[in-house]
Amino acid sequence: MDVIAGLGQGFLVAFDPINLLYCFIGVFIGTLVGVLPGIGPVSAMSLLLPVTLSGTPESGIIMMAGIYYGSMYGGSTTAVLVNIPGEAASVVTCIDGHEMAKRGRAGPALGIAALGSFVAGTFSIVALMLVAPMLARVAVAFGPPEYFSLMVLGLSILSFLTQGSMAKALLMAAVGVVIGLIGLDQINAMPRLTFDRLELVDGIGLIPVVMGLFGVAEILTNIEQQIRRDIVQSRIGSLWPSKEDLKASAGPVARGTVLGFLLGILPGGGAVISSFASYAIEKKLSRTPERFGKGAIEGVAGPESANNAAAGGAFIPLMTLGIPPNVVMALLLGAFVIHGLQPGPLMMSQNPQIFWGIVASMYVGNIMLLVLNMPLIGMWVQVLKAPYRILFPLILMFCIVGVFASGNAVFDVFVMIGTGVLGYLMRKFGYEAAPLVLAFVLGPMLENNLRKSLILSEGTFDIFVVRPISLVCLLVAAVLLIAPLLPALRKKREKVALDATD
Repeated sequence: MDVIAGLGQGFLVAFDPINLLYCFIGVFIGTLVGVLPGIGPVSAMSLLLPVTLSGTPESGIIMMAGIYYGSMYGGSTTAVLVNIPGEAASVVTCIDGHEMAKRGRAGPALGIAALGSFVAGTFSIVALMLVAPMLARVAVAFGPPEYFSLMVLGLSILSFLTQGSMAKALLMAAVGVVIGLIGLDQINAMPRLTFDRLELVDGIGLIPVVMGLFGVAEILTNIEQQIRRDIVQSRIGSLWPSKEDLKASAGPVARGTVLGFLLGILPGGGAVISSFASYAIEKKLSRTPERFGKGAIEGVAGPESANNAAAGGAFIPLMTLGIPPNVVMALLLGAFVIHGLQPGPLMMSQNPQIFWGIVASMYVGNIMLLVLNMPLIGMWVQVLKAPYRILFPLILMFCIVGVFASGNAVFDVFVMIGTGVLGYLMRKFGYEAAPLVLAFVLGPMLENNLRKSLILSEGTFDIFVVRPISLVCLLVAAVLLIAPLLPALRKKREKVALDATD
């Protein structure tokens, strides 16, 4: 199927009334969780994962995708008006966005953030549409050894790019793999790590784990923090940037878009790293770098474009290889699996309506987001005033109801509470949840491809080094794991992590 025919089929799916409704719900909730500090896309997607069971696969996944890229838009509103990032990718926007707001230029800051996000989102969709089919054709030739090595590489990159200790990230990845292996062996159907508990025979569900690690843990963490919200009181004014603003922002938007898209494809790259990288590049290229931090519109345009482009780029490895590059894509992979679908190189030939339907819905969702973000700024400002003492009990209630409804099992509620307490303790002691969740999702596939490879090679590990793609992936993974042990590289990595948190 060529691109034009595929896109035509996709728009037929996207313009189905129920899919349009789910797309709107997704981008609206995405904008809402982007606006509200302390919630974020992972928590929202975890909460709504059970809802996807009630409709068709297309509807559920369109909604989940909408939450992700919608949250990238919404995060800029809080960053500019309150100086609190609505979600992690908007941290950099606070630096210059809030300074612009304090100087009475909140309108142009919000306007350029929305326009840059729209341009970047549109570019990433077009690139996804063109690159994914080509990559899928190459990936069809991949066998179990290549998939195993790619997954090892993905986990290695994620551990290498983590802001905290790499040892802690690897430990969390190991824990995730072990939890993912609980239940029946996929090859010989023998129970493992079940401790004679019937509830564990089918394994630990993704929904209770992610809702605990992100939903419940987020509530427990935020309860003990006093979040001050000093909303800019001055009139926002016109949202449309001036000609000078548009001229100054054109370069940062273009550079941020391309950079964000490329970094979004990489495992562990994502929106956060791309926004920091974009800000650093714009400051480096500027003839007046001293303006950055004092209300430079380039410091808003570049990072906001980068984080939205990264959101689109992250779909490529998921859709073409079936490998999620970040924890949000791991949740989307979970949504596919719950519906009995396996994203990968065969998806475009076996389920073209789903692939192209998602791509087309992203076009529609991008236009919806432009409408939601520019004229409705006043409404989002009112949402910001909602007290957390009301929000958090509601979120906890949705967590419990959602987990129970997903499997009709009280055991899942206990798993959610247990992983919620674990997630809270992990945050307190500096352990990141993303490597655990990604390894939890990839663990069964990792083991499955390892064992299939060994069956093909009659028990020898040579199969991983005689295949060029597999060998390259393993060599790169080994370099990434050994690099932090070298003093010079360790210092450089620590400096990058320090710069990112400053």
